[in-house]
Amino acid sequence: MDISIVIVNYNVKHFLEQCLHSVEKALQNVQGEVFVVDNNSVDGSAQLINEKFPNVTFIQNTENVGFSRANNQAIQQSNGKYVLLLNPDTVVEEDTFEKVISFMESHPDAGGLGVKMIDGKGVFLPESKRGLPTPWVAFYKMFGLSRLFPKSKKFGKYHLSYLDKDEVHEIDVLAGAFMLLRKSALDKVGLLDETFFMYGEDIDLSYRIQKGGYKNYYYPETTIIHYKGESTKKGSLNYVKVFYNAMVIFARKHFSGSKASIFALLINLAIYFRALLSASKRVLQKIYIPVVDALLIFAGFWLITPTWEQFRFHQPDYYPPEFMQFVVPVYCLFFLFGILFSGGYIKPVSIYKVGRGILWGLISLLLAYSLVDEQYRFSRALILLGTAWSGVILIAYRLLGHWFKISDFRLNSQRTRKIAIVGHSKEARRVQQILEETRIRSQMAGFIALDSSDKGQNYMGELSQLEEIIRINRIDEIVFCAENISSADIIKAMLDLSRLDIDYKIAPPESASIIGSNSIHTAGDLYVVNLNAISKSGNKRKKRFLDLVSATLILILSPVLIWFTGNKGNFIKNIFKVIVGKKSWIGYIPNAAEESKLPTLKEGILHPGDRFPGLELDKEKSVQLNRLYAKDYNLLSDVELLLKGWKHLDR
Repeated sequence: MDISIVIVNYNVKHFLEQCLHSVEKALQNVQGEVFVVDNNSVDGSAQLINEKFPNVTFIQNTENVGFSRANNQAIQQSNGKYVLLLNPDTVVEEDTFEKVISFMESHPDAGGLGVKMIDGKGVFLPESKRGLPTPWVAFYKMFGLSRLFPKSKKFGKYHLSYLDKDEVHEIDVLAGAFMLLRKSALDKVGLLDETFFMYGEDIDLSYRIQKGGYKNYYYPETTIIHYKGESTKKGSLNYVKVFYNAMVIFARKHFSGSKASIFALLINLAIYFRALLSASKRVLQKIYIPVVDALLIFAGFWLITPTWEQFRFHQPDYYPPEFMQFVVPVYCLFFLFGILFSGGYIKPVSIYKVGRGILWGLISLLLAYSLVDEQYRFSRALILLGTAWSGVILIAYRLLGHWFKISDFRLNSQRTRKIAIVGHSKEARRVQQILEETRIRSQMAGFIALDSSDKGQNYMGELSQLEEIIRINRIDEIVFCAENISSADIIKAMLDLSRLDIDYKIAPPESASIIGSNSIHTAGDLYVVNLNAISKSGNKRKKRFLDLVSATLILILSPVLIWFTGNKGNFIKNIFKVIVGKKSWIGYIPNAAEESKLPTLKEGILHPGDRFPGLELDKEKSVQLNRLYAKDYNLLSDVELLLKGWKHLDR
């Protein structure tokens, strides 16, 4: 057996499907075996493996045991001369395995090998080659010097950025996304250290391979796509803590004396420094636009009030100082909360939602105005004038920010995306149908031919003319049909066009999904047939809002409602589980065959079947009702289900 491929999966089913298709193609001329170790995913990954990839050796864990332990489970069962640790969010070329095995065979001193990696937009990933993170190398990386001086041999050691990315190099650290290992070297130096739950295990194993007398190589003669769809976002506090703590474990294990102490000190300083930066950045990103809004609204009232006093009462300072000090800030809060609940602070910016939020703020403010004591009612006219000012100024400065291309003010223009499909006629039309049955706003620009047999009415040109087609037709997105075009050709096209602002997706054969990733910080953009309605962020927000409001109301009425329930303890528990977000009032019918293929929802207390109390729910009916609920979701359907099923809230 030439090679054993080990893939650890955790809730990235659609990426995994794409990866396994590319692996199958790459094994055509190589004797190999494939292991998938699943760390208790809840997205239907197990069903995907069992249905579509029966030849894969599938190891299913009942808990998330971490990256190192999961890999070790498969390595211990492997029979290959070489072991490849491969991320599920990768796509390999058809000859990748042949090339890397050939290189290892001709370099008996090689214990491990990494390859050239690009992201979902065709951009080279610097972690394809890395140096050992000694205390000073780590210091240069953590405090930004490596980014400032990438070509410096002193400061650029972390990503070895001074080395040519298109030449073979001896390196220190292999990337865990594609880590080819000689099995005999593993037998000598040991498997992955399970002390590392996530991150750091690749550095540790690479270092032990070198200490065992072997070399690690960077091999750019083959390229893979690595979408980098990690479950932990790199800007999060959790990532900072997990990643840098892994570095502390590495230092204590491999460095001794003062060197280890210095490294640990630097790491801890970096943790606090990066955590402070990350927390400050996240807080500022959340609050700075509302703060600017509040200041502008207040400024409007501050300017309008004296003018109104002079015009209406011919008397300056007609209103007491408390009006500007206390009452106007309260007015500001009404408008801010109106915009918040309208979705006006969600990016990209929606002018409609901002305007709607101001209107909601006005209505709420006028209602409150009518209920307060007479002495706190100052002027409806000022409220209306302030509302007009708020509408004009808040919308105007957002438009200005968009015009200056400030990312936080990018407008949600709902512009229709122009998409071109690369593939043979039959498969291209199948992919077109998937796109048409999703709810994305797209315009089919046409098809791109692979050979002369594809030429037809809707074809714009051949793959060799791709750049020209994109420029002339102003294409926003290219979808590659993986059944017709090789991974190598897809990767080549992405590399050739990486300078263009184009998005790419890949449609695996016989799959109802199309997936890609346009940023290394996102887990991927997914187009799935018919099932987008309930997964939209707006619908998720509305569903959560209904859960909170209804749970609060049910809690208030619980002294009465509890007498109509059988399991009173469950009834009370369910109310609080919904309030804290562990459950939703409405979810899918459980144990339906296709439940795992639907967008993820919280466990529900009621389900779509409760709308039809007398209906016997077999598997087929349950699947159909779940799909209809996901596809055609609206808030009123949840309200109807709550009203019909309120006696069953004790489930």
